[in-house]
Amino acid sequence: MSIQVSHLNKRFGDFVAVDDVSLQVDTGELVAFLGPSGSGKSTILRIIAGLEQADSGSVFFAGQQADHLHARARGVGFVFQHYALFRHMTVAENIAFGLRVQGKSRSDQTARVAELLDLMGLHGLGERYPGQLSGGQRQRVALARALAPEPQVLLLDEPFGAVDARVREELRHWLRRLHDEVHVTSIFVTHDQEEAFSVADKVIVINQGRVEQAASPAEILDHPATEFVARFIGEANVYECVAKQGRIEVGALHIPVPGLAEGLPVSVVLRFYDLKFWRDEQGLARVVRMMTLGDRVKVEAIIDGGHTIFSQFPRRSSLLAGIEPGCRIHIETTLARIYPNQGEALTIQPTPEGERG
Repeated sequence: MSIQVSHLNKRFGDFVAVDDVSLQVDTGELVAFLGPSGSGKSTILRIIAGLEQADSGSVFFAGQQADHLHARARGVGFVFQHYALFRHMTVAENIAFGLRVQGKSRSDQTARVAELLDLMGLHGLGERYPGQLSGGQRQRVALARALAPEPQVLLLDEPFGAVDARVREELRHWLRRLHDEVHVTSIFVTHDQEEAFSVADKVIVINQGRVEQAASPAEILDHPATEFVARFIGEANVYECVAKQGRIEVGALHIPVPGLAEGLPVSVVLRFYDLKFWRDEQGLARVVRMMTLGDRVKVEAIIDGGHTIFSQFPRRSSLLAGIEPGCRIHIETTLARIYPNQGEALTIQPTPEGERG
């Protein structure tokens, strides 16, 4: 079932939680709402579920307006961050709860619970209580309970936020496999970029109650629509500059940007992986620190002129040959993203000879 949100607005006192949000989720899609804490993503999810009332705007399921429908009548399964399981009920009883509310027969309940225990990898745990399970198992029980009444839409609010990093990664892969099996239209809220990009078909980036960009993970990473998305997604260096003589100057690092108006204020975003460093005693920067991060090395340098710049390389990259704290390096920018204070964002692929001052 498709979901359409049209011009939603929601305030809590003077705080604007949702600011004229419109978005589309297609039937069978798995979509992530990604953004920092307090950006409004959970409020939008709760309005879709019918757990919050919008001040204005509408929610449509399969083209039918749903604003007047109670949460129970929307055919939505909701999964909370902290499980919200009934501690006095067994796993099987928790999963069957929605089926009992629907008035399903005991035989139907038993068959559906058995099916979901197998689907969730919880076979043999039906008679246990939530307190006897791991965090990952409890979250799978919560998902099974949400799926038991066969909802047309599944909504998950920070579903893996209460488990440790290793279990969180396992649950991500498990959610993707589960979605590929059941194909229910799903939205999950997260502030974790890796989680959103590894699981979702489409990512909707939300900031200060507004949609910044809605696109595939690859599109958002390669073509961020706004300066916020460019800063928020991935690791990047960001500089505030002024266009001068057809180029941007980050200290001694010069990036040609033909066509920009003289004196135009811009933000320059250089992703770590769009930079090449190599040792060069006549280079334009000096390495100050190197940090080993698993299979990668993060290099911090100071560009002549006082700007700090970071890049990151595989530990065995040839570009790291001879690089050490204190040495001089050359810098090549393979891609630069320019965000004027007014006008369209630009993506620039500089020529190496045009980069050095």
